[in-house]
Amino acid sequence: MAIWSTVLGMLQGGFGSLAAYLAAHVLLCLVPAFFIAGALTALVPQESITRYLGRSAKKWVSYPAAALGGFVLAVCSCTIMPLFAGIYKRGAGIGPAITFLFVGPAICILGLSYTGVALGMDIAIARLILAITFGIGIGLIMALIFSRQDREHADAGPDAFAGSARFEGRIALFALLLLAILLAGTLQVGLLTNAWAEVSLPIAGVEGFQQTLDRLVPYDASAGEEGVSVQGLVLIGLLGLIALSAWRGLSHVDEGFDRWTWVSLGLIIITLLVASVVLEPVAGGALLILNGRLIAVGAILAGLGYVAATRFEVYEVQEWLWESWRFVRQIFPLLIVGVFGVGVVRGLIRPEWIQALAGRNTVPANLVGVIFGVFMYFPSLVEVIIANMFLDLGMHRGPLLAYLMSDPVMSLQAILILSAVIGKLRTWVYVGWVALFSTLAGLIYGAWVDGTSAWLLLAYLMAGMGLLALALKMAGRRQARRRTAMSGVTE
Repeated sequence: MAIWSTVLGMLQGGFGSLAAYLAAHVLLCLVPAFFIAGALTALVPQESITRYLGRSAKKWVSYPAAALGGFVLAVCSCTIMPLFAGIYKRGAGIGPAITFLFVGPAICILGLSYTGVALGMDIAIARLILAITFGIGIGLIMALIFSRQDREHADAGPDAFAGSARFEGRIALFALLLLAILLAGTLQVGLLTNAWAEVSLPIAGVEGFQQTLDRLVPYDASAGEEGVSVQGLVLIGLLGLIALSAWRGLSHVDEGFDRWTWVSLGLIIITLLVASVVLEPVAGGALLILNGRLIAVGAILAGLGYVAATRFEVYEVQEWLWESWRFVRQIFPLLIVGVFGVGVVRGLIRPEWIQALAGRNTVPANLVGVIFGVFMYFPSLVEVIIANMFLDLGMHRGPLLAYLMSDPVMSLQAILILSAVIGKLRTWVYVGWVALFSTLAGLIYGAWVDGTSAWLLLAYLMAGMGLLALALKMAGRRQARRRTAMSGVTE
C-alpha cells in the first residue's frame, strides 16, 4: 500500500504541476513568444543578420551582430547547431561563429521571456547581459588562440556573407507589436493590473468548485505549488480547443487559409483576452475584474490585425503562421513531458541535498550547476522548468544562473556535433571557456543577490573585460609581428 500511495502521490504531483503550468505560464508568455519566433524566422531575411559575420566585417560589427543574431533569428538550443555549422562553413570567422553559438540559445526570445516569468526578470536580465558579454569574450579568445587555423579556413573559399539584405520597417513594426503583447501580458505594473471595472457573474457553485480544485491541485507557495484556479481551468480548456483547431487550421496554412485557420486564430484571440482579466470566486458566483491588461492586449491585437492585413502579402502571413506552428509542434510537447516529469520526481528530491550542494554562492556550488548543465541535456525551455524546481528546493540563484548559462549551450550531444564541425581540440577548448565563464557569471550574479553593489560588480566586470581586450590586442599584435617576420624569412 505504501508503494501505491507513493506512486499515486508522484502522479498527482505530475498532473498538478502540468495543470498549474498550463494555466499560469503558457498563455500570456509563451503564446506571444511562439508567434514572435515565427515572425522573426519567416519574415526576417537571414542574410540581413548573418552578412555581418563574414571575415570582411570589422570586429566591432561582427561580434555584436553575432551576439544579437540569436535573438533576431529566434534560435534555440535545438536549432543552434545546424545554424552554427552553416554560417561557419559559409565563411564566418571562428570568433563570431562561436559568439553566435554561445549567445544564441541564451537570449532566444522564447527562453528569455519564459525565464523572466518563471524565475524573475532579474535573472532573465542577468542572463541576457552576461551571455552577450561573455559570449563576445569567448569568441575573441577562440579567434586569437586559433588564428592560424582561422586564416586557413578563410582562404579555403569565398566570403559568402559579402552580399546584403534589408531589414524592412514593416517587419520591425510587426515584431514590436508582438513584443508589446508579451510585455503587456507579463509586466506587473499598476497601469496594467489596476481594476477599471468589476462585473458580478451569478454563476452558482464557483466557490465550491474552487475548493475542489484546491484539494486536487494543492496550492503552497513555499513549496513551489501554484495550484489551479477556476479561470485557469477555463484557459486549459481553451488551450485544448486551440490545439484541436490549429492541428487542422495551421498545419497546412502555408497552402492557404481555411475555416479551421480562422477558428484557431479566433480561439487564440479569445484565450489571450480571457487570460488578461481576473476571475475571483465569491459567495454566490464570481467577480470578473476588467483591468488595464485587457485593454492593452485588446488594442495591440487590433493593431496586429491591421498591420498584417495592410502591410503584408497573404503568403507572408501564411508563412508566419506556419513557422509559429512549427515552433509549437517542435517545442511544446517536450515542455509538457518535462513539466510532468519534474512534478513526478520533485517529491523524491530532498531540499537538504540541493542546499548542501548549491545552497550558497561559492565556486564549487557554481561548478556543480555548470557540470549539471553540461552533462544533462534538456530540450528548449525545459531547462527553465528544471531551474524552477531547483530554486524551490533551495538552490542559490547564483549557481542557478550558472546552470542556465551552460545547459542550453553545451551537452554531450552538442560536443560530439561541434567536434565534427571545428575539430576536437577547438571543441574542448571552447567547452573549457564555457565552463569558466558560466561559473563566473553565476558568481557575479550570486554576489549581487547576496547584497554586493551592482555598480561595483559592473565596474569589476568592465575592468575584467577591458583587461581581456587589452591582453587579446597585445597578443594579436605579437602574432602579427611574428607572421611578418616569418614571411620575411620565407622571402
